[in-house]
Amino acid sequence: MAIYKLLQNEIVPMERTTFGLQGIRERQDLQNLLKQQIEIIAPDVLVVAEEFADWEDSKRRIDLLGIDKEANLVVIELKRTEDGGHMELQAIRYAAMISTLTFEKLVAIYSRYLEDIGSTDDASDNLLGFLEWSEPDEDQFAQKVRIILASAEFSRELTTSVMWLIDFGIDIRCVRMHPYVHDGETFLDVQTVIPLPEVADYQVRIREKKQKEREAREGTRDTTRFNLVISGTRMDGQSKRWVMFHVISALIRNGIHPDEIVETIREFKKRPFEVFEGTLGEEAVYDAFSKMDSSAKLHLAKRFFSEESQLFHVDNRTYVLTNQWGLRSFQSATALSKRYADMQIRLEPVDD
Repeated sequence: MAIYKLLQNEIVPMERTTFGLQGIRERQDLQNLLKQQIEIIAPDVLVVAEEFADWEDSKRRIDLLGIDKEANLVVIELKRTEDGGHMELQAIRYAAMISTLTFEKLVAIYSRYLEDIGSTDDASDNLLGFLEWSEPDEDQFAQKVRIILASAEFSRELTTSVMWLIDFGIDIRCVRMHPYVHDGETFLDVQTVIPLPEVADYQVRIREKKQKEREAREGTRDTTRFNLVISGTRMDGQSKRWVMFHVISALIRNGIHPDEIVETIREFKKRPFEVFEGTLGEEAVYDAFSKMDSSAKLHLAKRFFSEESQLFHVDNRTYVLTNQWGLRSFQSATALSKRYADMQIRLEPVDD
C-alpha cells in the first residue's frame, strides 16, 4: 500500500525507500529508536533487556526482550531486510531458551539493563508497578512467551511458517515497517500484517476450535498394537495398518485373489484397494494417484502402501492397499483369519 500526502490541489505519493538507502542501521539506529518507543510495534510491553544473551554455550542474542501486562515474556526480533531472513526460527529458539525464567531472574536482567541505559530506577519496583502487582506472583509469571517479528518485509516462506505456528497456539505476530521519503524527510509506515487486526479475534476463535478438534481426535485415536502370527511366523508390536498389510500380503502370496479379500471384509472396509489397469511400478502408481486428485494437500499415494515391494500384481492389474485402517481393522483381520483358517492367522492386542 502506498502513502500519499494531501495538498490543497493534489495528492502526492511518497516514495518508498529502504532502510539501507537511508543509512539506517539495524542495531545502532532502528533498534535503538524502537526500544525507546516500543509501543510502536509492541503496545503494552516493557523492554527489560537489549541484545540479551544470558545463557551458556550459545552466542545468540535476543534483539529486545520485554514483558507485557499479563506477565508474559516477549521476544522481539528486528530486521531491516526485505524478506525477514530466518527470523522466525531464531525467535522460536529464543522463546524456548527464556521460557524458564523466574521473576527473580528477570529482576536481575532488568536491573543490568537499567544500569546500561543510565537509569537509577529500581528494577523490582518498576516491574511490579508495570504489572500492577503488590508482590511477585510466580504462578502468573511467564506462563507464555510471545514473539514479535518486525521487518521491512516478510517472505512467503516466513509467513507460511508463522501461520502454521499460530494454528498450533504459538503467540507470534509480524509487524511490517515500510520507510518512505518525502521532501528530505523519512517516514515510517508500521502495520501488523499477521494476524490482521481486523480478523484477530476471529482467528483466535478458529484456532481454539481447531485445537479442541485436535485434542478430541487425539483422545479417541486408537494406538493399540498387536502381536501377529501367520503360518508360524511371529511379528510382534504391529500397528493396525501393518497387521492388515502382512495379513493381506500373505493371503495374496498364497493365491487368494484380492477381489475375494474385498468381499470378505466389505462389511468393515468398503474399499481396501485402489486398482489400476496394467502392471505398474512405484513411479507409475504415484503418477496415477496424482491424476486422481492434483489439489489434495496430502498426496494420495501417501495414504496407500505404494512402494515397489508393496504393490500386488494380479490378472494384469495393480492392486494398491490402503494404509488407512481405523477402529474396525481388528474385525477385518478376524474375518480373514476365520475364512482362511488354514493360514493359521492369530492376532492379539499388546498390553500397555
